[in-house]
Amino acid sequence: MIQTVVKRDGRIVGFNEQKIMAAIRKAMLHTDKGEDERLLQTITDRIQARGNSQMTVEEIQDAVEMELMKSSRKDVAQRYIAYRNQRSIARKAKTRDVFLDIVNIKSNDVTRENANMNADTPAGMMMKFASETTKPFVDDYLLSEESREAVAHNYLHIHDKDYYPTKSLTCCQHPLDNILNQGFVAGHGASRPAKRIETAAVLACISLECAQNEMHGGLAIPAFDFYLAPFVRTSYIEELKSLEELNGEDYSALYDEPLIDYLKQPLDGLKGTDRARQHAINKTVGRVHQAMEAFIHNMNTIHSRGGNQVVFSSINYGTDTSAEGRCVMRELLNSTYQGVGNGETAIFPIQIWKKKRGVNYLPEDPNYDLYQLACKVTARRFFPNFLNLDATFNQNEAWRADDPKRYLHEVATMGCRTRVFENRFGMKTSVGRGNLSFSTINIVRLAIECMDVEDKEARVAKFFSKLDEQLEVAAKQLDERFQFQKTAFVKQFPLLMRSLWIGASELKPDDTIESVINQGTLGIGFIGLAECLVALIGKHHGESAEAQELGLKIVTYMRDRVGSFCDRYQHNYSVLATPAEGLSGKFTKKDRKEFGLIPGVTDRDYYTNSNHVPVYYKCSARHKAEIEAPYHDLTRGGHIFYVEIDGDATHNPQVIMGVVDMMDQLNMGYGSVNHNRNRCMDCGYENAAPQLDTCPHCGGHHIDKLQRITGYLVGTTDRWNHGKLCELNDRVTHIEGSIQQELFNE
Repeated sequence: MIQTVVKRDGRIVGFNEQKIMAAIRKAMLHTDKGEDERLLQTITDRIQARGNSQMTVEEIQDAVEMELMKSSRKDVAQRYIAYRNQRSIARKAKTRDVFLDIVNIKSNDVTRENANMNADTPAGMMMKFASETTKPFVDDYLLSEESREAVAHNYLHIHDKDYYPTKSLTCCQHPLDNILNQGFVAGHGASRPAKRIETAAVLACISLECAQNEMHGGLAIPAFDFYLAPFVRTSYIEELKSLEELNGEDYSALYDEPLIDYLKQPLDGLKGTDRARQHAINKTVGRVHQAMEAFIHNMNTIHSRGGNQVVFSSINYGTDTSAEGRCVMRELLNSTYQGVGNGETAIFPIQIWKKKRGVNYLPEDPNYDLYQLACKVTARRFFPNFLNLDATFNQNEAWRADDPKRYLHEVATMGCRTRVFENRFGMKTSVGRGNLSFSTINIVRLAIECMDVEDKEARVAKFFSKLDEQLEVAAKQLDERFQFQKTAFVKQFPLLMRSLWIGASELKPDDTIESVINQGTLGIGFIGLAECLVALIGKHHGESAEAQELGLKIVTYMRDRVGSFCDRYQHNYSVLATPAEGLSGKFTKKDRKEFGLIPGVTDRDYYTNSNHVPVYYKCSARHKAEIEAPYHDLTRGGHIFYVEIDGDATHNPQVIMGVVDMMDQLNMGYGSVNHNRNRCMDCGYENAAPQLDTCPHCGGHHIDKLQRITGYLVGTTDRWNHGKLCELNDRVTHIEGSIQQELFNE
């Protein structure tokens, strides 16, 4: 007798005879003779009695076919078999249609899910084939029924679901010093430790590329300046030794001599050791510049993940005040300003300036000159973005200005916005840690489902009840994924779990990664706060103080509930202001199909990213900042603030400094500036003209507008999905003309 059934997703459930009866009845109703209740019950009883104690769904369906064929109702058997075939064909047809879109390189939301990936190349096509095949497998075999239902009904989105079976992690703050000082093995042959700046820059590239293949997210270097600084000094000593050979002099007294800075100067009038010192400095600066130029060039040309995608990379820097660290930063910024190739703006790495009072923010600070240079570079090249170490939630009581490894106590971020800092299971740091996985709740849908409640107070109360349910689902789903991830073996991640992840160096190849990955975070994200508020009370937070109060209440509630999940599940849960790319249109499309066009809610082809003021809402930069600022402390899994500048910012770095000042005043964590940048796709020429149809350099007409999509740049909007293109077209500027008028006046 059948007692349990093995479903297609591998779950074991109790036998339910009503499901057999419903299937047979459906087949009967599609015949001329109609339903035969007596035969229906007889066949059901016979199958249950003669079956094994545990059977699969397919085995039970085969038994139904056999019994129907032996009965007098061959017509029912034919309908039942036809129905099974149709279901099978339908499942295959869906896959076939998706595959044909990939084969025919159609531009749609499947092939343009990730703007950093070229799905038209053979490697890109292979990745999409794998991705679209893997997602149904995850749904059928790896997700719990509760999680699957939440996804199916558009309440929850599981990010990087196609990588779920690999047990890979999302991102990591790469401790580059481990690689530079110890070397590493990647495939055949080993890379030796670095001795000079050129080697250090190359190893940074190669290690990022290799590690990217072991993860489904990006990689950041948390202290690029500190890590590369020692190799400026070794290169300087190398130059002194070359002079010793040339001149027959002993310059060993200069090897460890403290230097104020590495600045190129003419040698005129200099003699003896002064001339040797300056000559070595000049040669070293030239080498550092070339190394930084090569680093940027490589990060925009070398590919990872099957040769399909440039490395999704970020570098944090700004707080090393040593002469060597300053030299790294200065030449990195100079190289970025000049551009790569034909002078085009570098897409990667995403550069992040770590702003801190007493170090680089005020005129009297030692790195203030480099901060000014950073703002100049941002005004032309979008990067660096700005990370505010002075924000109350970004500070660390362990930080000391005289600590040579103070970067261990500085927050670092992934360029897209992901933040890892607080830690319940070890040191409060960003280094050697990352996000494990994250999922996003569709709070807009929750609000739409409450719109039928007339009383506002009751409507909001119903929303919070629904939100609570989905927070529980998200937390449980992330824990389930964690339990799956932790069973991976160290040997599956030969670089990540040997040299990068905190605590991994103690593990052996056949150990599981369970003992170290709880240092990472699990992110619960949200999308569409603006549309959610419109659905609940008729206005979004940018246009209504009441809406802002409710918005803060919603995200505060999420923060508090996530704190309780940390205690319950013993993980580092955090709230993430989701960097929705493909998701921004996906949620909306499904909700609009079910609920129709709702003004201010589903009437656009995208939901607003996380807690941002809608891109189409015209307001000053100051107003936008004041609205979004309080959410940064609540979303410690990651956040970003940005403003749109009209026209050419190249010669107006004061605008950038004004934005950083706002971040400082309003306790914001991370921000950036968008501005106009045209790029000729034929020759790489760039300018900031409002409208550019013909390239003044080569006469070409293939002009693209360089834009930031969710925190990173994309060299061509041809790879943007429909939802993000619609959002791009709706963007309005926040700064026009006078910085004083636009930044600080309402």
